[in-house]
Amino acid sequence: MAPYKVLVVDDSAFMRKIFSDLIEKDPSFQVVDTAVNGREAVEKALGLKPDIVTMDVEMPEMNGLEALKLIMAKHPMPVIMLSGINEEGMKETIMALESGAFDFIRKPSLTYSQHIDQVRDALLEQLKAAMAARERRAAFQAEEKKRKRQAGSDRPFVSPATAIPEPKKTKYEPIKRPELFSPKPEVPLERPERRIKAKKTNPSSPPAVTVEETAVAREYAAAQARTAETDKHPEKRLAFDDLVAIGCSTGGPRALKAVLEKLPADLPAPVVIVQHMPPNFTRSLAQRLNSFSPLEVMEAEDGMKLRAGCAYVAPGGKHMRVVKEADGGLALSLSEDQPVNGHRPSVDTLFESLLPLASLRRHAVLMTGMGSDGAKMMKRLYDSGVKSTFAESEETCVVYGMPRSAVELDCVSHLLPLHQIAAGVVRAVSNGK
Repeated sequence: MAPYKVLVVDDSAFMRKIFSDLIEKDPSFQVVDTAVNGREAVEKALGLKPDIVTMDVEMPEMNGLEALKLIMAKHPMPVIMLSGINEEGMKETIMALESGAFDFIRKPSLTYSQHIDQVRDALLEQLKAAMAARERRAAFQAEEKKRKRQAGSDRPFVSPATAIPEPKKTKYEPIKRPELFSPKPEVPLERPERRIKAKKTNPSSPPAVTVEETAVAREYAAAQARTAETDKHPEKRLAFDDLVAIGCSTGGPRALKAVLEKLPADLPAPVVIVQHMPPNFTRSLAQRLNSFSPLEVMEAEDGMKLRAGCAYVAPGGKHMRVVKEADGGLALSLSEDQPVNGHRPSVDTLFESLLPLASLRRHAVLMTGMGSDGAKMMKRLYDSGVKSTFAESEETCVVYGMPRSAVELDCVSHLLPLHQIAAGVVRAVSNGK
């Protein structure tokens, strides 16, 4: 089998050499060319059509994020981002993952050979995972086409001369509650207190753009009003009967955005999230998700009390557990215990902490990601009576690993494509199922 073709993109000649050498240590991959900036990367990606690209985030002329968007628009292919650890690089890495990058790795510290070895192992693992995911998706799509062709061929043959035209079928769409399922308006609706603050601090600015007075806008405004009323009485947000826990890995930032932007501000439950990601990047992820979601999204802190209508992202490098306090409330406990399933934070660790909380209606969700983290404890939750379990279906997963592991353990009640998960969770929370 011919090796996979790789395009290496970095503005540093030294880093291009480092990454090319690391990649070609595995005979499965061949570096076919390099590029020194985003503009050159786009030209070579479209011309050479490599199997995969490694892309530096910060470069002159055109950065990695801009190049990624152009490549994905013109000829989608797996792209692994190479990120620095400065704040701007982390923010752009998160946006790259939202825009379709397969995953990212941190650039190695050149002063430690051990760090370079770790980066090499992580890079090769991601290259292999990206190729496996691409081939699995191609096989899935081929199987789907075959199934549709077979379904069509099963219809009895009718001569055109004698065929009776079928009545025009009406396409029925499921009734959707606007506040739960409607996409956000293109014009962002700010929380009421933020808009008032903006008017006060900048009186010369033009009046805020308003959204057309539709049912969707009215329902959204009503949800915001309920949230504002709850904020006047914060003790109300500390009392809830439901808890949503989400776990994901490769492809997770994009999946989390798709789910959290569709959860209403007045969701009567907190949402706790484990996304496999290094330290510091999770803070940028939480800030980015907060800009999209009606929920208040934040990076978790030790001892933080859980509140309905809020989402908490486990910090990279720390396990997150939900614990009951002496007053009966729930809080977050963070630790640096040993990695579980090779991860810290671990989804299994989070899910395991939900087992004693039998007084709550618990809802567990596994989305795209490599490996099986979360499946084992989802099974234990399911066997203990938690039947509100969700997994992302293969058709929308970047990597169908963690969800597949849960499906194989027969502990998934709802196997859904990504765009239906938020709706399913809201129904489950609303119905107490």
